[in-house]
Amino acid sequence: MSANASLSERRCKGRPRAFDRTLALRRALEVFWRRGYAPASVSELCKAMEINPPSLYATFGNKASLFLEAVNFYEETYWKEPARRFLDDPDIYSAVKNFFNESAQILLSPETPCGCMVVLAAVNISDEETEIIEAVKALRMETKQMFSDRLRRAIKDGQIPPDTDVPALSGALNTMLEGLSIQARDGLFQSELKAIAAHAVRMLPSPLN
Repeated sequence: MSANASLSERRCKGRPRAFDRTLALRRALEVFWRRGYAPASVSELCKAMEINPPSLYATFGNKASLFLEAVNFYEETYWKEPARRFLDDPDIYSAVKNFFNESAQILLSPETPCGCMVVLAAVNISDEETEIIEAVKALRMETKQMFSDRLRRAIKDGQIPPDTDVPALSGALNTMLEGLSIQARDGLFQSELKAIAAHAVRMLPSPLN
């Protein structure tokens, strides 16, 4: 073996093992989802992600940054398409019915821990974690705004009365969605969760036509 070949081999052996960033992020997501932000330790996250602490800090910044990236990954992976279908549905009644039915499926999917990460993983965070508190609050407000935008479009399209209290109704729908997450964590069967979700469309005012 030549000296150059031997040197090259030693360099390769000394390099840190490459890892699948998306897979590592998914594993971190599962830890945060099951444990919550505060109880999940860096050592626990590293073990699940199969990386060492220097790699975690070099790749994701810190625990808070990792959590925020995991939350965004969760939203993109599980909720982006259901939200798009909800907004694209021309009928407000089928939009609400289908969205909440699909939400019940997501919240009790065998591929994921039970419940919504945005609702459950970010509870009991200390007041000092302002970045996380504000980021998670913003995500919840985005969902409420989604309901508001869709309800206002339904008013414009003549599907629901113009005097519909949009802020109150969008808040009620958002509260119901978050409540479904808690019910999912409490161990309801999917049929039970879907039965609850079916009441969402009944919160809408009677159609004008």
